[in-house]
Amino acid sequence: MPKALDALGEVQRLDKVIGPLQRAARALPLGPFRAILQGRPIGHPLHPVLVQVPIGAWTSAAVLDLVPGGGRNARLLVGMGVVSAVPAAWAGWVDWAEQPERQLRTGVVHAASNGMAIGLYAGSWVVRGRGKPVLGRLLAFAGLTVASVAGLIGGHLAFRQAVGANKTVPVDHLVEPGWHTLGSAAEFAEGQAVRRMLDGVALLVVRESDGAFHVLVDRCSHMAGALSQGEVADGCVKCPWHGSVFRLADGRNVGGPATAPQPTFETRLTGEGALEVRLPGAL
Repeated sequence: MPKALDALGEVQRLDKVIGPLQRAARALPLGPFRAILQGRPIGHPLHPVLVQVPIGAWTSAAVLDLVPGGGRNARLLVGMGVVSAVPAAWAGWVDWAEQPERQLRTGVVHAASNGMAIGLYAGSWVVRGRGKPVLGRLLAFAGLTVASVAGLIGGHLAFRQAVGANKTVPVDHLVEPGWHTLGSAAEFAEGQAVRRMLDGVALLVVRESDGAFHVLVDRCSHMAGALSQGEVADGCVKCPWHGSVFRLADGRNVGGPATAPQPTFETRLTGEGALEVRLPGAL
């Protein structure tokens, strides 16, 4: 099964539809709602939260379909699932549009499966209203089967292909506690993004005009893009890959698809003029 799911990311024929769909998703006039759909206010993708409603409604409908006299309420839950699947799909498309090649391919199959499930459930709702409960149940159970497959693919996207995961989480486990020297303060030009390594972790170092230093994890929390290759302006750094913007002072994500902030380091200068850093709270 894992190999079959991995193979979805290698199907290059999907690229013919990925390009137009990606452009369409990025062009949606969502305004400030794009950040909400991305999950920036809650610190992680919103899509996994929203899908609980249609999946819960459809699963409950399946139970009622097995209980005598539960058909009317089952239809209500089927319709509720179809309606609530719309915002969940919007959030999914917004996340999908900012992914790498393999994840884009796997995501298209995930979305197509979900679309098929929604269509089956919509059909179930319609035929039930026309007095065909048996056909309605059959369509609903078919929809639940397809939705389950879509969920399996979605789990593969999240946990094997790391879509939506914070790429900076391991930093706390990799960097040893205490102060670490990154070099002489004189090595860092004012306003320039400089990359340094510490315990195998890439760091971004920026020196301000007043001599203050900002040190963040260099790999973007969204998809591990190198922030040191991005633009530094107005107290922020912009990821060159997908345009996530982080504030240098505290690592807060203020723009783009990233939902998690960048870890920052405390800084100090020694009497010899060396720049030292440590993780906040580390002794």
